[in-house]
Amino acid sequence: MTELDSPIPRFHLAMPVDDLAAARHFYGEVLGLEQGRSADTWVDWNLHGHQFVTHLAPTRAQHVHNPVDGHDVPVPHFGLILAIPAFQELAERLRAADTKFVIDPYVRFAGEPGEQWTMFLLDPAGNALEFKAFADDSQVFAT
Repeated sequence: MTELDSPIPRFHLAMPVDDLAAARHFYGEVLGLEQGRSADTWVDWNLHGHQFVTHLAPTRAQHVHNPVDGHDVPVPHFGLILAIPAFQELAERLRAADTKFVIDPYVRFAGEPGEQWTMFLLDPAGNALEFKAFADDSQVFAT
């Protein structure tokens, strides 16, 4: 089964960027996403089977932060839940690219329901991304 055959519906998300060349480098080279269609003002990306689009936009809203597990989490943000090996591989890829983390990779809610690896970073346009991984996928919606 491929990502495109998944029984889970795929999402479409469009995010503003202020520099398409920087977005192409970050999403294509740093994160390793496959580029789809594009035009002068937007680029489609395959985000693990989901359609993610970067749209050229000159202005954007400012982030706010909410406290979670002792860290200031940027809002809004988006991201993916990965398997732990894929999470660790991505963290190393980002470190090798000298990515500045908003929140360095760490285990959030350690020893509690919903324990997860997480990391936050910004793309070149300032959009916040979170990548996370659970040792136990049944804990994704734990209370």
